[in-house]
Amino acid sequence: MAQPDRYVVGLDIGTSKVCTVVGEIHGPGQVDVIGIGSTESKGIKRGVVVSLDAAVDSIKRSIDEAEHMAGVEIGSVTLALSGPGIKGFNSRGVVAVAGRNREVSREDVRRAIDAASAVSLPSGREIIHVLPQDFVVDEQEGIGEPVGLTGARLEVNVHIVTGSATAIQNLVACVNRAGVEVSQTVVSQLAAAESVLTADEKDLGVALIDIGGGTADLAIYERGSLWHTGVVAVGGDHFTSDVAVGLRTPLPEAEKVKRRVGCALSSMVGEEETMEVASIGGRRPRVMARRMLSDILQPRAEELFHLVWDEISKSGYEKSLNSGLVLTGGGAQLDGLAEIAEQIFDLPIRRASPTGVGGLADHVANPSYATAVGLVRYAERQRVSTAPESGQAWAGLFERLRTVFKEFF
Repeated sequence: MAQPDRYVVGLDIGTSKVCTVVGEIHGPGQVDVIGIGSTESKGIKRGVVVSLDAAVDSIKRSIDEAEHMAGVEIGSVTLALSGPGIKGFNSRGVVAVAGRNREVSREDVRRAIDAASAVSLPSGREIIHVLPQDFVVDEQEGIGEPVGLTGARLEVNVHIVTGSATAIQNLVACVNRAGVEVSQTVVSQLAAAESVLTADEKDLGVALIDIGGGTADLAIYERGSLWHTGVVAVGGDHFTSDVAVGLRTPLPEAEKVKRRVGCALSSMVGEEETMEVASIGGRRPRVMARRMLSDILQPRAEELFHLVWDEISKSGYEKSLNSGLVLTGGGAQLDGLAEIAEQIFDLPIRRASPTGVGGLADHVANPSYATAVGLVRYAERQRVSTAPESGQAWAGLFERLRTVFKEFF
């Protein structure tokens, strides 16, 4: 049974955790978080299902936890997609404006977007998003909403995001086997941008880096639109693995040490500071200098940001980031990460938590919830944007019925 229309649910299936957020809509742009479910992720690596049963179990536990907190039965979700299989590119479509008066209609806009979407894709890939950036009417560029303008030629620039069809189908199958439907899919960096980026940042130019467990997802905005998406194959789990090897401690203990006393910049750690580290094989814990941990984390952090810079440079938007970079995701919580990013990029850096929701907002005010909260905000915005069309359709139906009754009576 699907939940009532006033509820929206975001499901973020990551390498480290599965997160479910239930939102209740109170009006346009007004969503309260009323349920949260977060469990350890199993059977998923970098957006790809590696164990179906383990993945289904993780998803079920997360959804059950959110249902119990919200008191709502979840029937459908908005699902986040991530991983190295996500790729984006820009395209352009051109059409002649139909109609005698040469006034641009919604049908003209739809045809232009369809023309821009008519691209040849490699085998095994499918389109996830076609996102309009701006329009051109008779060589007048930078138009945001062309409907109603007069012209003979309409062009549109769009950003097309594609993914591996097999990986998407497997992920959706896991969600379906967990007992819920997938109403729509959204790439994780687009969802995270919904919850952490401001309109000013998107207008001036900004790069969002969503650091997850297996990957770091990149999105570049300029003039209010998405112009580049990319994925870097380094995430928080790589930091943890380095700590486990360098300190000779089990992976779960390495994760705890990283979160408790980890700092990615050695100069921020005092020489006299110490930490207790668990040993392998039941040996007694050891007391070590905290700076040893930073010496392990710093090279990996530098590698991550150099790879991100390479991706930004390849995109050609390195001079457009007037608002700097925004770090989010669970991996962004590591101390010293923002300071290293400032040194490498020489740009303003901020660590961002999701905003723009009410209810249990303080429970999700953490970078690790950026994608899940963004999914809820995205789903709310999509529902509100389609509501007027639905209302117009009903109004048209009643008008036609009224005309029929007039003719007969």
